Amino acid sequence: MASTSGFAGIVLAGGRGSRLGGRDKPAIRFSGLSLLDRTLAAVSDAEPIVAVGPRRVTGLPVRWTREEPPGAGPVAALSAGLSALPACVPVVAVLAADHPWLKRDTISRLLAALHRAPDSGGAVLVDADDRPQWLVGVWRTVALGRALPERPQGVALRGVLSPLCPLSVPAEEAETLDVDTPGDLARTLRRAP
Repeated sequence: MASTSGFAGIVLAGGRGSRLGGRDKPAIRFSGLSLLDRTLAAVSDAEPIVAVGPRRVTGLPVRWTREEPPGAGPVAALSAGLSALPACVPVVAVLAADHPWLKRDTISRLLAALHRAPDSGGAVLVDADDRPQWLVGVWRTVALGRALPERPQGVALRGVLSPLCPLSVPAEEAETLDVDTPGDLARTLRRAP
């Protein structure tokens, strides 16, 4: 099935949650939604959306896939997600499932930046200290596919994505906050309405 939105989405929803005591991080709920569903809502304009990780119930339809072997890291998960997309998708949003404050507007700003710079391989959100958030970005699918190593297991994500020289898009408010530790989770819960 071809993309009708002009971009697809890959949401990385695996990992071991080791810094959260082994909790299933994408399934953590607050304000009535799981972290995964909050991320899927941010990328809901994408077609298709591929979720990489163990199958879960979601509020939006997604295609599920897994990295091989499970737990082989974000580059292996990204490779699996990219393999599950139709070949004709020109741009893909790549997100981790633990960014609770992403919005559709976040993705729209990233896409607009990428479209203004046709020679760029991607665009990533950067925090207040200008640090790239590698798992909040949009990428030209061909460039991303070329950057992925043949054996992606255990490879560092930054080393794969930084050579694409992505555009930096400043984050607004709490968009770059993620949930990696109990402290992160406590801050997220305090921000929830």
